[in-house]
Amino acid sequence: MIRVYSYKGCDSCRKALKWLKKREIDFDVVPIRETPPSRSELATMLAVFDGNIKKLFNSSGKDYRDMKLGEKLSAMSEDEVFDLLSSNGNLVKRPFMISGERGLAGFNEDSWTLFFETV
Repeated sequence: MIRVYSYKGCDSCRKALKWLKKREIDFDVVPIRETPPSRSELATMLAVFDGNIKKLFNSSGKDYRDMKLGEKLSAMSEDEVFDLLSSNGNLVKRPFMISGERGLAGFNEDSWTLFFETV
């Protein structure tokens, strides 16, 4: 099962969903603001990113900037990060796509093509 956390006002999300539909790939869309990824999904994605916590964040977003997370992330524990992200979907890099133990965050056509070639 492929789950795509998305926000309707996000250009990258719209591009990713259009890309998936064009290729007739089955997926479920989850509104990221209302239903952020779970702690276990965040943990899976953190493993995909080889432990790089910053890659989980929408670092260009207003909430990220307002909370000054760029200055705070290095001092935060993994649990604190997961609590924050699983309670505020605005902070999560999107689109956030997860399938089993694999996933992607953000939309880059080459990365998505490679991901689905190896499924």
